Amino acid sequence: MQRWLESVWYDPAGREGRWLQPLALLFRGLLALRAAAFRRGLLQRRHPGIPVVVVGNLTVGGTGKTPFTIWLANELRARGVAPGILARGYGGRGHGPRRVAADSDPREVGDEPTLLRAATGLPVVVAPDRVAGAALLRSAGVDLILCDDGLQHLALARDAEIAILDGMRGLGNGRLLPAGPLREPAERLAVCDFVVVNGPAAPATAAVVAARAGRGTFSMQLVPGLARRLTGDREERALESFRQAPVHAVAAIGNPARFHATLRAAGLSLIEHAFPDHHPFDPQELRFDDDHPILMTSKDAVKCRAFADSRMWELPVD
Repeated sequence: MQRWLESVWYDPAGREGRWLQPLALLFRGLLALRAAAFRRGLLQRRHPGIPVVVVGNLTVGGTGKTPFTIWLANELRARGVAPGILARGYGGRGHGPRRVAADSDPREVGDEPTLLRAATGLPVVVAPDRVAGAALLRSAGVDLILCDDGLQHLALARDAEIAILDGMRGLGNGRLLPAGPLREPAERLAVCDFVVVNGPAAPATAAVVAARAGRGTFSMQLVPGLARRLTGDREERALESFRQAPVHAVAAIGNPARFHATLRAAGLSLIEHAFPDHHPFDPQELRFDDDHPILMTSKDAVKCRAFADSRMWELPVD
C-alpha cells in the first residue's frame, strides 16, 4: 500500500489517484476548521516560556529534517546556547512525555529520538503532546527547544519555523492527503521563516521556492562520513572500500532511494532492501544467505545494534 501511494503521490504527470481527490478536499476542510479554531481561541496555543524552533516538513516521508536538526543543535551549542530536542517518538510505545537516555530502547522511545540523543548528547524528550514535552524540557534546564517535526502541531506556540524540502521529490503531485503527500496546502510555506532544500532542486521544487520571493531560503547537502561497524570496536572504513563486492543496502527511512543513490554514487554494487519508514527490524530479516557487508542508515542502526553481527555497518551523514 505504501509503495502504491508513493507512486501516486510522486507521479510527475499527476495522472494517478484522482479518484482520491474528494477525500483530499474533505481533509482540506478539516485543516481549515482546525486552523480557524486556533485563530478564534476555541483551541489554545501554549508557549513554554523559552524560544521554540520547529523543524518540519509539509510532506509525508523523509526530507532530511532529522540530520538537519542534529546539525542545528550542535551549531547552537557551539554558539553558547543550551538547546533541548523535542520529538513525537513515532514508532515508540510510550504515551506521556519522557526523557531519552543513552541506553533507551528505540522500541520504547522511537528510532529518531534515539539517534538524536546519540548524535548530540543533548536532552531529548519524546511526547505526542508537544506542550507537555516542552514543559518537561524546560524543567531540564534547556534555554531553547528544537522541535523535530511538528509544523502541524499548532497547540505548541513557536518562535520560528523551518521547513525542509526534498529537492528531487519536492511537494510531489501537489495534492493533500490521501491524494498526494501534503499534510498542509503548499501555501503554508509562505509563512515559514525558513525553507531549506535538501539536495539539488528539480524544476518543480525550484518553482515552489521561487514563489517565496527570496524569503529565507537555503540549500543543504547530506555528506556521507566513514562507515562504522555496529559491533566490536566500531571499526571505521571509507565508503569506497566496499567497492570490491556487492553490499546489502538496508533502509527503513522516508525515502530509501536517497540512501541507495548515495551508495551508488560512491561506486558500490547494491542489493537493495527498502523497508517502510520506522520499520521495527526482526533479526531474521537481515540474515542474508551470503557474507556480503550490510550497510544501513544511522536511523536503522540504532534499532539493529542489539542483534548486530560483524557484517553490519552504519553510514552516518552530516
